[in-house]
Amino acid sequence: MPKAGKNMKKYINNPPNKSGVGKPRAKVEGPGVWVTCVKGKERQTIGELYDLFESLAADLYPNEKDEIEPSARASTSKANNDEEDEEEEEDLEKALARELKELKKPRQGTRFANAKTDVVCAVFISCRPPIDPIRLVSQHFRNIERTGVTQTRHALRFTPVTDSCTATLPDIIKLAERLLPPAFQNDEGKAWKYKIQITSRNHSTVSRNDLIPALAKCVPEPHVVDLDHAELTILVELYMFVCGISVVQDYDRLKKFNCVAVADATRKRLDEATGSAEKPEVATDTDS
Repeated sequence: MPKAGKNMKKYINNPPNKSGVGKPRAKVEGPGVWVTCVKGKERQTIGELYDLFESLAADLYPNEKDEIEPSARASTSKANNDEEDEEEEEDLEKALARELKELKKPRQGTRFANAKTDVVCAVFISCRPPIDPIRLVSQHFRNIERTGVTQTRHALRFTPVTDSCTATLPDIIKLAERLLPPAFQNDEGKAWKYKIQITSRNHSTVSRNDLIPALAKCVPEPHVVDLDHAELTILVELYMFVCGISVVQDYDRLKKFNCVAVADATRKRLDEATGSAEKPEVATDTDS
């Protein structure tokens, strides 16, 4: 029987398509964001997330230059300029073929890229440095808490992933040993209360019973587990042969990063505040 680790690494480097042929495709790896969505609306959700994340990134990283995201439009413009310099008698068919080729070239510098998952009700958007998935998601939920607007129609729950590895217990431990200590570090020497939240999709290799104590050993002292009052939450996303990890704050307060639930709570709070402000005072008879 072949070793699981070898098969997993082979999958990550060259995952199979639906037909079983080892055709390369976008992979779930590195930093990114898992987002659950309404069933059947995965494609629409991806489009919404591109718009949302680009808007958030523009605010969070205003000094980033345009070269981080060369667009297909720029490639098309270049192709058109090149065509003007060539012989005028070149037929239309060749010109269109070259332009189509330019449009099909991969966009190497994009901030975000959708990774094909074949998972119902969930999509993964990878983030190119310096984009920080936790910072991106945190800003989104701060905006929702302020306005009560989700900016999306089909997205539900967001899970940022700081980095990923092969989903074997030794590799997960190595990743946790690298990510967890700096995430728990603070200048005041505060002992954080934390919990571990594991989500598994199409994965059966690593059990929760093995993974939870192994991750807890990677958390430095004096931090302690507190399932009811956690200040930090270690998010672990297991997808087939890939594992992603991040450490976030306010996970429970923000409804487990469910944008619809947070928006509903915010609108209710704003409506109550507006109602209290508009409610007329009741006059009282002070005459005895």
